[in-house]
Amino acid sequence: MTSPARRHQQRIRAAQAAASAEPGQSLAGASQYELMLVKLVTDKRRLKSIQSVARKIEVKREVLPEYDAYVSGALAGGRGGQDDVLMTVMIWRIDAGDYVGALEIARYALRYGLTLPDQYERSVGAAVAEEFATAALVAAKNDEPFVIEHLVEILDLTADLDMHDQIRAKLLKAIGMTAMNLIGDDKLDDPDDWGRAAQAVQNFKAALSLDDRAGVKQNIARLEALLSDADGRRKAART
Repeated sequence: MTSPARRHQQRIRAAQAAASAEPGQSLAGASQYELMLVKLVTDKRRLKSIQSVARKIEVKREVLPEYDAYVSGALAGGRGGQDDVLMTVMIWRIDAGDYVGALEIARYALRYGLTLPDQYERSVGAAVAEEFATAALVAAKNDEPFVIEHLVEILDLTADLDMHDQIRAKLLKAIGMTAMNLIGDDKLDDPDDWGRAAQAVQNFKAALSLDDRAGVKQNIARLEALLSDADGRRKAART
């Protein structure tokens, strides 16, 4: 395990490397960046030799902490230079379920317009939106929690970016499904439950406007009926 002193030095060197390039410039030649690229190649080679997706995720979880000091320094000192190590770690963190860590890098990448390495063949905005949406939809299907604020932030961060309508629709659907799964009681008597149902409907309708095959029509109908019934009970209670 790397000592605290060594991690501190790695952060400092990473910050210095990241500060050596501006947006549109590569960090190629910066010593700490080059060292991490060598490590990245080794880890990629290891992953390529594994066929099991589940095992690949295990390995990513195993190696990702070894990049933490570099990421911390790069984000602290960076001025927007192109960093393939940082961008690969972002995707791996999503794969490994470290959504907080991935979002930390995504904010930086979207702020400065970094791009993903060529093998990913997507823009950063599209990749982050789709990968987070996929993870959230899987969680919703399995009745597992997902932090809805992450999805809403990604929607905001990518609002002005060009991407396929289906990807943005998928993100909107994920927000809707996550909000719907947070509803505690279908009666919607609790204001929070009512708000979650309304949030879900809003996002489902936005998804449908972008992709008529988004698969949200039944959810819209069900939730609108619940909202109507709840509103009816409130009006009756006031009379």
